Amino acid sequence: MFVIKVPASSANVGPGFDSAGIAIGRYLTLEVKKSNKWKFIHDTDLIPDVLYYENHFIYKVAHKIAIDKKIKLSPAEVIMKSEIPLARGLGSSASAIVAGIELANQLGDLNLLESEKLAYAVEFEGHPDNVAPCLLGGFVVSTIINNQTFYKKLPSFNTDAIIYIPNFEIKTDHARKVLPKTFSIDEATRASAIGNVMLSALLTEDYELAGQMMEEDLFHEPYRAKLIPHYKELKSIAKKFGAYGTIISGAGPTMISFVPKNQTDKIIEETKKVFSDFEISSISLDNTGLIVK
Repeated sequence: MFVIKVPASSANVGPGFDSAGIAIGRYLTLEVKKSNKWKFIHDTDLIPDVLYYENHFIYKVAHKIAIDKKIKLSPAEVIMKSEIPLARGLGSSASAIVAGIELANQLGDLNLLESEKLAYAVEFEGHPDNVAPCLLGGFVVSTIINNQTFYKKLPSFNTDAIIYIPNFEIKTDHARKVLPKTFSIDEATRASAIGNVMLSALLTEDYELAGQMMEEDLFHEPYRAKLIPHYKELKSIAKKFGAYGTIISGAGPTMISFVPKNQTDKIIEETKKVFSDFEISSISLDNTGLIVK
């Protein structure tokens, strides 16, 4: 009947903790067909099979929206393909949430507005920094005030990007436990100022300054670095060969560099020499977000 395609995302973007995220060109795809019963088929090694459809995460999302809208969804066969590894800091759950919302939207003829989809996504995810770029594409800055999400999609980066995906996982819950529960007013002021300068540099395409600010984060990277053995060495190599800045993607352990377009191949070559067991590749930045066709 239709195809749903949702990009991965890289949240936090240095000092943009829980507020800034960018969509990247790896995708979760759902091919949805008419059926007399629900069926989820995983055409991917990145998502484990689910025996009963009622336990499927995407079904649960769609079903909850159907209950909220007081409708019954027609059963469907859903073939899932994914390029997004789980628990690697690339927003796999956020992509699945957005896909589940759109599945309900299409099967239920709900005609949900963009703002409604985002509100549902934030309800499921708890914060907007991953789900907003999955839905909207590009670089999105967002916040929640009095249970309402405010967001702005900004111009995407005019840089290349490289991702470094290791062969181990970090659960988001675990990555949050290492963070401090409070900051002093002085610490919060310095940390937010760094984020403000980063955003200003990105908007004026001063990528050297933006990259420097990305690497000066005080909110989460200094604490999560201890969970990522390759953190310092990878950043150092990427910087040596021309990267603007290298940051933790989401909660990690994946990292991402924003680099000049003429330095991409060299940085990939040099980092592969040291991290031969990582998946290291250039990655496009997705500016479209959710697609239904």
